[in-house]
Amino acid sequence: MPTPSGDTFLYNILHPEVQEQELTTLPLHQSINQIELEPLRQSLREPSLIKSSRQISQLNTEEQGTNTRIGSSSRRLPQPISTVNLDGEEARALNSPSNFDLDSDDSQMGRKSQKPSLQEPERPSSTSSGGQNGHANGNMDSHLEMRRKHPSLESPTAASQTAQLMSRESFTLDNEPPQTPITPNPNSSFFDLPRQDRRNFLLLVLLYFLQGIPMGLASGSVPFLLKQHLSYGQIGVFTLASYPYSLKLLWSPIVDAVWSPRLGRRKSWIMPIQVCSGIGMIYLGGRVKEMMVAAGASDGSGVWSFTWWWFFLVFLCATQDIAVDGWALTLLSPQNLSYASTAQTVGLTAGHFLSYTVFLAFNSPDFANHWFRSTPSTEGVMTLGGYLTFWGWGYLLVTLGLAILKKEDKTKERDGILEVYKSMLGVLKLRNIQSIIIIHLIAKIGFQANDAVTNLKLIDKGFSQEDMALTVLIDFPFEISLGYYAGRWSTSNPPIHVWCWAFIGRLVAACLAQFVVMIFPADGVQPWYLLTVIASHIFSTFTSTVMFVAISAFHAKIADPAIGGTYMTLLATVSNLGGTFPRFFILKFVDYSTVATCHPPTSPPSEKDLKGTLITSSFNCVAEAEKHRCLDGGGTCDISRDGYYITNVVCVIVGVITFVLYIRPAALKLQALPLRAWRLGSGGRG
Repeated sequence: MPTPSGDTFLYNILHPEVQEQELTTLPLHQSINQIELEPLRQSLREPSLIKSSRQISQLNTEEQGTNTRIGSSSRRLPQPISTVNLDGEEARALNSPSNFDLDSDDSQMGRKSQKPSLQEPERPSSTSSGGQNGHANGNMDSHLEMRRKHPSLESPTAASQTAQLMSRESFTLDNEPPQTPITPNPNSSFFDLPRQDRRNFLLLVLLYFLQGIPMGLASGSVPFLLKQHLSYGQIGVFTLASYPYSLKLLWSPIVDAVWSPRLGRRKSWIMPIQVCSGIGMIYLGGRVKEMMVAAGASDGSGVWSFTWWWFFLVFLCATQDIAVDGWALTLLSPQNLSYASTAQTVGLTAGHFLSYTVFLAFNSPDFANHWFRSTPSTEGVMTLGGYLTFWGWGYLLVTLGLAILKKEDKTKERDGILEVYKSMLGVLKLRNIQSIIIIHLIAKIGFQANDAVTNLKLIDKGFSQEDMALTVLIDFPFEISLGYYAGRWSTSNPPIHVWCWAFIGRLVAACLAQFVVMIFPADGVQPWYLLTVIASHIFSTFTSTVMFVAISAFHAKIADPAIGGTYMTLLATVSNLGGTFPRFFILKFVDYSTVATCHPPTSPPSEKDLKGTLITSSFNCVAEAEKHRCLDGGGTCDISRDGYYITNVVCVIVGVITFVLYIRPAALKLQALPLRAWRLGSGGRG
């Protein structure tokens, strides 16, 4: 099963062109007279058009000495319309003044009309081979559905689009065309970058890496370490600590708009946040062991205070992520901006990997005793307290170096907070957006028990931390490599179709995971069983990755380019929230549906075997604290009904019913909509 942070940034690896799309469409955002550029580009590549343009241009050159300028008043020639640089012949074909007939009178307007004298080329098809909406082909980024001045023209040809643009008064060839944002050479390497970009790239990797440290602990390692102290329901309370990362959109406009000119726009947030994070990690490092024990004591009420500390750390990481994302846009030169997503991927992945996989292995006593010790010990090479303290000081040292060594460029730019929130509210009012939000919030219920409980149940059964770390270690490269094929399928097929097939695959993976837990060997983990767990994890990870990449492709396709950043972030936030909020309730339901009774020993055990008070009567041992009291007192905790199996079956049934009756039909209906239905001010508004 993939890690949460893996879902957050994997799409940056598989689809870097989505970020480049935002750069290339920025110049178009301010005009309401925008068109689909690709059909125009296609028409300009027609050999007959280029040849005709050459002949007319040559003829006009020969007659230049005898012809006089038409009209007594000052007139402007048509202006280049596209912000995309056209190469070679197609650029000359468009920009040549000879392509327009300036001699015909427009009797109604009392002036000369500017009509194209070009033959109308056949419009190339823009429909995907497998698509239904007729607006996107296999490469979703090759078409941009924009708002048109004449909305009544449902299917304008490329020639008619050209005619409309060339007939505008503001259309002139006198001015130079605007520069197109430069995209990097896809074959360039890190060492080909300018020296300043290389330094700034490494700085971004470091900042993202620091974010991954507490995130890897909160979403990966700590729940496993808490299992020996807390029940499933109490661990469900701890999952609330990861909510800030799924809700950071709510305060991201504030981070972009409020800052100190003295420190700099981004350092005003990054430096104080890292200081608070470092102090918080140092404080937790000295008390985390006692806090974990106290969290599971008595009725488990101590888990709330423990959760709030981690909620605070994750909130700081989420806020820093907003600031670092914004800083990346100015740290790197425009032609190398795509390396920002690479820095995020490398940094977050490395930090999460270190705090999850590596830490779990080195925290395992079995792993340490097997590889590093001749005398066995009950603790691993790394402890959670020592790990937190080390990286707390690391945060402070990096912040000190950032304050002294790195100067931020001065800027007076200020983003409007209210404008961003108004855009978000406008998007939320779209009826189609409301439908996709409902789908996102209920779509992951079917496999929540598998994602949230299966690994914990394996640990509960006797699967060691060392084996779990090995499973995640092997699973990680498969997640990346198999994700490549997920990206290809999502671009060569309608994304919702791919998403639906992956949805079915995740339901199958949930059933397979339950079967793997049920056949846990009574004599301990054997090699064949370890391989079975690894295979189950890889299959679950693959289907999860395909779902994530496919829905991300659909988001990129429908997002309104005029507010692309807000649109995409809103959809990603809702998607992440759909996988986060059900976990609290799922883990609570596991405890609620479990029946476990502690039976006293039939014969009094010896005093050396007793670790607590002797059990003399039966009681409920569902809670982890009660289970430990039962075992320490010589009793036996007998689980007559395991809530994990019930919860997983219920989740899968709910997933199947909702998928068949609502999710699949609604999702396919949304995919079939034209792109204008997703735009602000369209008929999609509810």
